[in-house]
Amino acid sequence: MSGPDPGARDLYAACAPDLPPPAGMDGAEWALRLELAGLYRVVHHLGWCDQIFNHITVRVPGPERHFLINPFGLRYDEVTASNLVRVDLDGRAVGPTPWPVNAAGFVVHGAVHRARDDAHVVMHTHTRAGMAVACKAEGLSHDSFYAAMLTGEVAYHPFEGITVHPGEMERLAASLGPRSLMILRNHGLLACGPDVPSCFFAMWLLQRACETQCDAQALAGPHALLPAAVRERTREDRHRSVVDPQLARTVLAALRREVDASLTPATDYRR
Repeated sequence: MSGPDPGARDLYAACAPDLPPPAGMDGAEWALRLELAGLYRVVHHLGWCDQIFNHITVRVPGPERHFLINPFGLRYDEVTASNLVRVDLDGRAVGPTPWPVNAAGFVVHGAVHRARDDAHVVMHTHTRAGMAVACKAEGLSHDSFYAAMLTGEVAYHPFEGITVHPGEMERLAASLGPRSLMILRNHGLLACGPDVPSCFFAMWLLQRACETQCDAQALAGPHALLPAAVRERTREDRHRSVVDPQLARTVLAALRREVDASLTPATDYRR
C-alpha cells in the first residue's frame, strides 16, 4: 500500500470544479462547500447513509468556530454546496437559512470540534458493519489486512443512550483522546481529521475492517489470528506508506470521478 509519486498530478485537485462563489460568500468557504458536498455524494454512493440521519461536519476557515453541516431532512444525495448550513459550536444556524438543523445530532460532532483544534472534519456513521462490530464485546479484531493497519489506533466510547445530552460531550471527547478513530459501542463509527480526504480515508479503512470482520465471523471454522508483532509492523508500515496526504486525496478523487460521471443537472451537488 504505497503512496503515489510525489511528482504525480494531483487528481483530487483536478476533479474539483472551478466554480465562482455565490455573491457575498468567501471563496475559501465556497471551495470547502464544494469539497464537503462532494463527500456527501461519495458516502451516499458507498451506501454508508442512514436515511436522513448522521452528519459530516467541516470547520469553516476563519477566526469564528463555525462549521458546515447537512440540512436535516435531506438525503445525502440531495445535499449541495449551497444548501449546506453554517452552524456554531452549539449546532445553531448562523445567519438565515430555509433549512432546519439537527442540533441534537450535533452533540457528537460538537464534542470533538470543541476538544480538538486539529479535528477540522468529523464523520459519524451508522453502517451495518460498523454497528455490528460496535455491538461485539471485543470490539474490532485486528486480524485482517485493514484492521491490522489500525492496531492501537481505535478508541472506544461506552453507550449512554441516544446522543442528545450535552453532558455526554466531555466524556465522549475524553474517550477519543488524541486518536482519529473511535467506535461508539452499540452505536456506530466516528472519524476525524485535519481535512476532508484524511478524515474520509481513515473512515474508509475502519469501515473496510468492520466489513471484513463481519464476513469472516459469519464463516465456519477457526480464525487465522495475527501475532502482535505482525499487527504492529503492519501499523508502522501503513504510517510509512501513507504519511503523504496525497494518497488520501487520490483515493477520494477516484471516487469523486465515479460519482461525477453519473451527475445530471438535477443531481449536481456543485450548485
